[in-house]
Amino acid sequence: MNMRGLSAVRTCSSLVGFQLANCLPPRSVMGISVAQIDKEVTKLLELKAKLGGDDVKHPFILKTAKGTRDFNPKQMAIRERVFNTIIGCFKRHGAETIDTPVFELRETLTGKYGEDSKLIYDLKDQGGELLSLRYDLTVPFARYLAMNKITNIKRYHIAKVYRRDNPAMTRGRYREFYQCDFDIAGQYDGMVPDAECLRIVYEILSELELGDFRIKVNDRRILDGMFAVCGVPEDKFRTICSTVDKLDKMPWEDVKREMVTEKGLSEEAADQIGEYVSMKGGMELAERLLFDQKMSLSKQACAGLSDIKLLFQYLQLFQVVDKVIFDLSLARGLDYYTGVIYEAVLSQAIMMPSTIQVENGSPADDCVSMGSIAGGGRYDGLVGMFDPNGKKVPCVGVSIGIERIFSFMEQKAEALALKVRTTQVEVMVASAQKNLMEERLKLVTELWNAGIKAEVMYKKNPKLLSQLQHCEESGIPLVAILGEQELKDGVVKLRVVATREEVDISRADLICEIRKRTSKTQ
Repeated sequence: MNMRGLSAVRTCSSLVGFQLANCLPPRSVMGISVAQIDKEVTKLLELKAKLGGDDVKHPFILKTAKGTRDFNPKQMAIRERVFNTIIGCFKRHGAETIDTPVFELRETLTGKYGEDSKLIYDLKDQGGELLSLRYDLTVPFARYLAMNKITNIKRYHIAKVYRRDNPAMTRGRYREFYQCDFDIAGQYDGMVPDAECLRIVYEILSELELGDFRIKVNDRRILDGMFAVCGVPEDKFRTICSTVDKLDKMPWEDVKREMVTEKGLSEEAADQIGEYVSMKGGMELAERLLFDQKMSLSKQACAGLSDIKLLFQYLQLFQVVDKVIFDLSLARGLDYYTGVIYEAVLSQAIMMPSTIQVENGSPADDCVSMGSIAGGGRYDGLVGMFDPNGKKVPCVGVSIGIERIFSFMEQKAEALALKVRTTQVEVMVASAQKNLMEERLKLVTELWNAGIKAEVMYKKNPKLLSQLQHCEESGIPLVAILGEQELKDGVVKLRVVATREEVDISRADLICEIRKRTSKTQ
């Protein structure tokens, strides 16, 4: 029964009750006869009883929202390790960090993402402001620069973003996910910051040991020049670019069909585009295209090709050129890119972890291609879109596809049956006899005061075997064992869990001994 019907029942019942309570003549209420009211109330009450009314309990399905997932302690330990690796790399390259709100004014985000703008999560009017959840970290960064009049910064930002997309959980595609962004803003000599961004991708993917990978590079100016010389109308550049961006997911025949049948491009222009987007190589391809009969007619394309040549020279100095491919099919659909663009992809498909559930609830254990695991590019015009005077701040950056990396690391841990520690406890304070809880609490407090990660069981008289088993299961490397004799002698029995070696250490030397032993394993 809908709320309007229930409201009518309550209103009619109240009117009748009011009339009876106040001894009014039972003739009519508000011009309606009491008999008619009784008849309608009876009908509504019968309908309410039939539908269950307010008391009906609908089945509650316990699940996460579509396109989201929970993470257990083991998964969170893997995530923390990945985050630490990425943050370590960002800091190694001199970046500082910022944070921005999870939602922005809607007008801040609209018009920045091309066809992907439809994926922005819009919120209801709150206090007279139209808001949207952030789609990425780049547009909020540009707004932050313009608002604070910052013209020079090297920053990283790790936070969640939201996309109203059809999630593909088996491919690491979610509606809520983390992005890890590194950006360089400022006026610098060409291609040096761009090359450093690619070096950062190389360092992170190598350190995480994800297997063989390739970094594809292209330039938006080359794409626009290519579209122009192939006969694409200028007003179709962005929409055709979005279609070309699908080449990593669709065969050329399907991409061409979309260009011609859906986007209205001539078949001849589509065929010419097809010839170029099949080209891949390195610096030599950029040199060859500079003298290409068609491409040489576009000043835009030539400027982009010259920068690609310079980029490869710096990549050679940064010792990453063997992992980079100049790929004319790379488009990246976001509207704000103005120059060099790049994407990193794993060279092999991976098996997704069985812990990830697909939408029908069954485990996902298929071998799938993960798509790009990092991407970025140059966006020199984005900050100027927010500046009242249109002042531009050149920017280049990269975003690490953290969720896909997490999925890979989880799969790797499962496949190799790796034991993942979910805590960092270094010492378990245990007792060998009963009635020693106070002594255990005193010792664990001493260790905490010294900054040592320590743990104690909450039972008054736990069995020693149970305490040792907990250490083995949790991966705790050391056990500090107290007994009546140890207390008399002023020592603690320190046990190495892995070897079961035990040694008596004086209470005064215990903290130094623990630090010495744990420093070897860190």
